[in-house]
Amino acid sequence: MNDKDQFKEVVDTNNSTDTDKSGTSSDDYEDICYICRRPESVAGKMIHITGGISICVDCMQKTFDTMGNYGPGNMFPAGFPQLDPDDSHTTNNAGNGGFPVFNLNDIASFLSTSPQVPANQRIKKRKEQKEGKKGQESEGAVIDIKNIPPPHKIKAELDEYIVGQEKAKKIMSVAVYNHYKRIIESENLLENDENDDVVLEKSNILMLGPTGCGKTYMVKTLARLLDVPLAITDATSLTEAGYIGDDIESVVSKLLAAADNDVERAEKGIIFIDEIDKLAKKNSATNRDINGESVQQGMLKLLEGAEVEVPVGASSKNAMVPMTMVDTSNILFICGGAFPRLTDVIKERLKRSSSIGFVSDLGDEYDNDEKILDKVTAEDLRKFGFIPEFIGRLPVICTLDPLDTDMLVKILTEPKNAIIKQYQKLLALDEVKLSFDEKALSYIAEEAKKRKLGARALRSIIEGFMNDIMYEIPKDPDIGEVTITREYIEGKGSPLITMRTDEKKEITASDK
Repeated sequence: MNDKDQFKEVVDTNNSTDTDKSGTSSDDYEDICYICRRPESVAGKMIHITGGISICVDCMQKTFDTMGNYGPGNMFPAGFPQLDPDDSHTTNNAGNGGFPVFNLNDIASFLSTSPQVPANQRIKKRKEQKEGKKGQESEGAVIDIKNIPPPHKIKAELDEYIVGQEKAKKIMSVAVYNHYKRIIESENLLENDENDDVVLEKSNILMLGPTGCGKTYMVKTLARLLDVPLAITDATSLTEAGYIGDDIESVVSKLLAAADNDVERAEKGIIFIDEIDKLAKKNSATNRDINGESVQQGMLKLLEGAEVEVPVGASSKNAMVPMTMVDTSNILFICGGAFPRLTDVIKERLKRSSSIGFVSDLGDEYDNDEKILDKVTAEDLRKFGFIPEFIGRLPVICTLDPLDTDMLVKILTEPKNAIIKQYQKLLALDEVKLSFDEKALSYIAEEAKKRKLGARALRSIIEGFMNDIMYEIPKDPDIGEVTITREYIEGKGSPLITMRTDEKKEITASDK
């Protein structure tokens, strides 16, 4: 039997497709080389052998070259099947007098005992996914990105979930509208094969605002309304390549995982990098700034738009993780941070420019200005510690206002997913009505304002006094309504409890 006939015997000619538990056919995913772990879109056409093993042409050629350079002996692991030169029987790594001839069926069985590609590292094919989704709308999308509505309609959807921050919602709505209009226009140009000298560039967003003002919540809400994949990561874990920590490409890898390894869908997603102010340059001149300026420089190509090779199903690159190419040109990057020291930089600039001459202002005029971040400039960000190249790739600056008492009261009750509505739904499962009087809501907002934690303080305050109620209510089935008062929250009284009437009990029992 010659090599060609033997090779043809073991090439998998079975065209049947396997289906996983989710109902997705295996043909929807790319083949990954067993040796180099490259997907089919990178390595090219794969060679299939029995046992579900896929090997790219390059690795197969390298294997044959290696076999030609070495003689028989200990070049293969113990237990690896080989044939005697006379092709009479199989031996296990026995030294043969001539060049070893392999039974590829036995090799496939040997390799198939090793773990295959995990489910979270399977990469969906680009072409099939694009054809399958053509003309279809996503079921969970409130806003169709293929026919993006004008900014005022996007803002109207945000108003149902986010209280206040009118300026920030307008900026975000316009930025998202322009971004996805740009994607639609570029796709239309490719389909029509037209030449246009005007190329629309991408505009990434920089969000500034104190802690708890709703930066992350606004991005999450926007991604949910658009039904696009969203990856949220912290800049504090990013380091320069070669150091312990997450590589810069890991942010794209998280977006790919959020898109179920669908590269086509991930390339239209949103990446939110929180705590971006932690990447400011350090003042130390002796130590290497591996998670400051170096990370800013490494992120330049991602923000601008480039094809990067990212690991699939892992946050770091290693030999056993598949790699795939992702184009970041159509990915919207949103960077957010609290920037606590930036207010001092802005105040210093404003005082210096307004404290000279007969019309000079008082030195402490800007000390109590809560909206001081609205006056930020690119020069302030440079003094804060950002390099000019990084600032230039974030042209849209969106500032969020700190939450006052009135906004905190509205956050408690008005949004669709308000905290009070969540607790009312929990007690409604026990057929108990929960209500708050206005004085109680005002007191909760005042306490949250004192803690200076933004909207995050609201839940911690409510958890403190609702714990006893959630514990005691299920004990007594006769309780029909609970009203939270300010006296109860202050610890000076108890909540108002209304018992069910006998008539209501009978109605409830008959309904059941």
